[in-house]
Amino acid sequence: MIRLSPSTLSLYKECPRCFWLQLNEKVARPRGIFPSLPGGMDLVIKKYFNKYRGALTPELEGKIDGVLMDDMPLLNRWRNWRTGLEYYDQERDAALFGALDDCLTKEKKVGPKNQKFYSPLDYKTRGFPPQDGASEIYYQHQLDAYTLMLSENGYRVGNYAYLVYYYPREVKENGAVDFEVKPVKIQTDIERARKMFEGAVDLLKGDLPKEHSSGTNGSASCEFGLWKKLAMEFD
Repeated sequence: MIRLSPSTLSLYKECPRCFWLQLNEKVARPRGIFPSLPGGMDLVIKKYFNKYRGALTPELEGKIDGVLMDDMPLLNRWRNWRTGLEYYDQERDAALFGALDDCLTKEKKVGPKNQKFYSPLDYKTRGFPPQDGASEIYYQHQLDAYTLMLSENGYRVGNYAYLVYYYPREVKENGAVDFEVKPVKIQTDIERARKMFEGAVDLLKGDLPKEHSSGTNGSASCEFGLWKKLAMEFD
């Protein structure tokens, strides 16, 4: 069975050839040094958010549509790669799985009763403010995928998700770093996620793409393919 995650879909989006080689032949791109700061920030942000279950952190009040999911046992399962959300495509014998950072809920009236709707929330740590439109370019497919997985597991979903960016503003006395917090709301589409997932699976079942490419959205050229081309020309 083929198993894909939002991160592997990122590779598919960037370069189908690199994606095919990594999943089918286990030929992965070279890995550089991985910084530990984002992982450490992720852990402390989760602990901080856990204090405000069923509400919002003070800096997000009035800026986010919904409240932090208050079912901690369920959220802890969703945060774990082994027990997280999964969507299985029986026709293709393929699964999409992932671990959420967090999740929002919102009560809406559906018919005579109120129903709870779920929307993904993801933390992002960076060195500078996000540019307008950059969130959709880099993270749209990720949030679409999480929304699809929630829906396929029987949860009512909204048509939006949030990225919450943390970036440094200044260093204060005793080395305390003051962070700016900026939430960005992104419209999601589960059918767009399904189409990307199916396209990725179908690509893996076909032949190796002949060239490193600009990716499925044409956003940027594959830097690894470009490096290989220039290295061959140098030889």
